[in-house]
Amino acid sequence: MKLYQTCDGQTRRDFIRVGALSFAGLSLSNYMQLAQAGQVADSKGKAAIFIDLAGGPSHIDTFDPKPEGKKEIRGTFNAIETNVSGIRISEHLPKLAKCADKYTILRGVSHTLAAHNLGSEYINTGSRPLASLEYPGYGSVISKERPVSPEIPPFVAIPRGNQRAGFLGIQYGPMNTGATPTAGKPFGVRGITLQNGLTVDQIQRRQGLLSDLDKTFQHIEDNHQLLTGLNRFNEKAFDMITSPQARQAFDVSKEEPTFAQQFDNEPFAQSCLLAIRLVASGVRFVSIQLNGWDTHTDNFTKLSTQLLPKLDAGLSALYVGLEQRGLLTTTSVMCTGEFGRTPKINDRSAEGGRDHYPRCMFMLMAGGGMKGGQVIGESDEDGAGPKNEAIRPDDVAASFYHSLGIDPKMEYHTETGRPITLVRDGNVIPQLFA
Repeated sequence: MKLYQTCDGQTRRDFIRVGALSFAGLSLSNYMQLAQAGQVADSKGKAAIFIDLAGGPSHIDTFDPKPEGKKEIRGTFNAIETNVSGIRISEHLPKLAKCADKYTILRGVSHTLAAHNLGSEYINTGSRPLASLEYPGYGSVISKERPVSPEIPPFVAIPRGNQRAGFLGIQYGPMNTGATPTAGKPFGVRGITLQNGLTVDQIQRRQGLLSDLDKTFQHIEDNHQLLTGLNRFNEKAFDMITSPQARQAFDVSKEEPTFAQQFDNEPFAQSCLLAIRLVASGVRFVSIQLNGWDTHTDNFTKLSTQLLPKLDAGLSALYVGLEQRGLLTTTSVMCTGEFGRTPKINDRSAEGGRDHYPRCMFMLMAGGGMKGGQVIGESDEDGAGPKNEAIRPDDVAASFYHSLGIDPKMEYHTETGRPITLVRDGNVIPQLFA
């Protein structure tokens, strides 16, 4: 498979700063009144899907268009109406325009990390990176806080992802599929699919030998996080290999034809179909990576002919499919890149491109008790920054965890005993749940 390369705490549980609420149109007193009246929804999420638009998509050319802006800013795309009055998005997202009632657009999301690695780490954890500490990604935290049966992997990355286990330890790391499914064909995942003529009986005999070896060297593993994590991985792999439930969960060829036909044959859309199967089977967290958004050159051609059609087909089918299966209310969905792109079009190619720009970006949130069909936040007239107070990745992370019933202010401890707040600076965005 071809790899894509880019160019480059508070501890009190219910503390919400007044400033963090202003962008949502709610004051602290408003929020407390709504909560008291029962108009702030409780978290409903049992599982989550994270869509990683690696490379950093342009906000202006997708979900935050500026049709009245200057030519060198608005670009060549038009804005179209959605099925929610007053909300317009790019003309190259017609399917997502028809289901805008199912998700919320966050505009004016802002941070300061313009390097791919740092921006990605920030977005995938909800905490600004530190040189002295690696924060765990959402999938690892959810794996720890929401255990699953031994036969099912708690955290699956399709085909791989940018989230790591950090200080939680590798036993909470993702299971990378290493590939994307093909429509109508069995999906073989290394570590789950039986290959080279192996049978379950043979696997069980090998596991017995490994167990004997583990007992011999058990004293070496005491208090060693790495070896403990590897041992748990081995146990998990055995449980999954010998479980028909896990193998069937990954097999998109077993999907009902009438349901599967909603999903294009492109790898991203098929990955979205697989994500629904996995969540329905009990997997807690699925990340899907769609690369290629680092559009320094030929921005409009790449977006209109490749990236946006793939995103439009796959993500719209994901939202609609989850709702059809009765899973949207219990599955929290986040879609984001690591930053936005410059409002002003550069001259690096004949049609121009857009460069890294963390000061303004979009994110999409859906499911898990979060209200769809709305826009929260606003960018200025040029899309150069938030018009009012910025939404921070930390606030989005706190909201994402809240939708899953996980306290973003909970305190963990590293292997050395250092206390760490899960999301040290973020606060729940109340309008997402009101």
